[in-house]
Amino acid sequence: MGVIFFPPTMLAIPIVAALDGGRFHWSHVPWWGCALGYALLITGMVGLTWAESVNKFFEPSVRIQTERGHRVIDAGPYAIVRHPGYVAGCLLTVGTALSLGSLWALIPASLAALLLLVRTRWEDQTLQGELVGYRDYAQRVRFKWIPGLW
Repeated sequence: MGVIFFPPTMLAIPIVAALDGGRFHWSHVPWWGCALGYALLITGMVGLTWAESVNKFFEPSVRIQTERGHRVIDAGPYAIVRHPGYVAGCLLTVGTALSLGSLWALIPASLAALLLLVRTRWEDQTLQGELVGYRDYAQRVRFKWIPGLW
């Protein structure tokens, strides 16, 4: 479900930001808010690149890739949290909205982040039930997104 709704929410971020900043001026983000947005955006890009480079099974769908010898990845960012790609995705969405100078664009960004949160729960259940060794990994790396919190 999230795979269907996620792309439109991501597309809505720059559209809403353009309507906000370029046409209607609904909100104002100070320079430091835009700078924070760029920092989050870059951090999200680096995090996503790191997660993808470490995990050769990283893909948009949630499935066990038995034909490719799917196994648990516990190196790199996966040694810190179980779903670093989704963490990076959230940073990207919020960072995009802020870097474009729009508080209103945080609405679709928040929706995208919520979809990633739901997808995390769904993927984690699938992996725990179907991927050999994932339950042991989940005991070692206890947090899905934020160490010490969740």
